[in-house]
Amino acid sequence: MTDAQPRPHVLTALDGDVWRITLDRPETGNALTPALAAELLAALEARPERARVVLLLANGPRFCVGGDIGSFAGADDPGAFVGRLAHDWHRVIRAALYSPVPVVAGVQGAVAGAGVGLMGACDLVICARTTKIRPAYGAIGFSPDGGTSWALSRSLGAPRALDLLLSNGVLTAAEAHLTGLVARLVEDEDLRATAESVAVEIANGPVRAMVRTRALVRRAATRTLEEQLDDEAQLIAESAADPEGREGVRAFVEKRLPDFRNAR
Repeated sequence: MTDAQPRPHVLTALDGDVWRITLDRPETGNALTPALAAELLAALEARPERARVVLLLANGPRFCVGGDIGSFAGADDPGAFVGRLAHDWHRVIRAALYSPVPVVAGVQGAVAGAGVGLMGACDLVICARTTKIRPAYGAIGFSPDGGTSWALSRSLGAPRALDLLLSNGVLTAAEAHLTGLVARLVEDEDLRATAESVAVEIANGPVRAMVRTRALVRRAATRTLEEQLDDEAQLIAESAADPEGREGVRAFVEKRLPDFRNAR
């Protein structure tokens, strides 16, 4: 007899144009381990060519509680172990940030530590109303990783981000929505259905233009207006020459809905 294969920590499924990725360690709050980081990176990189959007979900009552702290305590060399895990997790964050298609996330329950950075790497976050967001690094004497400091500074501003991080504070879903850390707030029971509906809606749109738009928005905070105008001019020209742009213009002139999915 062969040994049983370990249960996967990340599930994937192609549903039409949507590549669904689901964290599946609910018994641990989907805590981050080297295995989960490796599987999530593989899932992002394995997106089928036909998938026009990534939908990131999590099974269980909590989206992601951050690192598996028990594994930190058991490491012979905690610095080396946590450093390697951060390096692996940052590959995941970069894969989400630079995904060739938009990334939508449905977030519920508790989000902590590196889970905050994962949420911040997604393009559009749908958040359940009772969700609590807590960086939690200070509680164990760590500084942030996973892009958490970037995501919080970008949405809250430096003073409020520091207040949250240094005081080991908690953001409610309503506060996260008000500050822009999450895009939409829904009732808990509507989270998954809403996230799926939004993913389908985005998949029907001009996804290559959306990726260009994402790049413009993310770079805007660190650029001068002149630099941003130059980039906008370049990217709108690319969009106009793209089959998506050609289809959009034709559809407008012909007074019909555009078919971006088949614009090649």
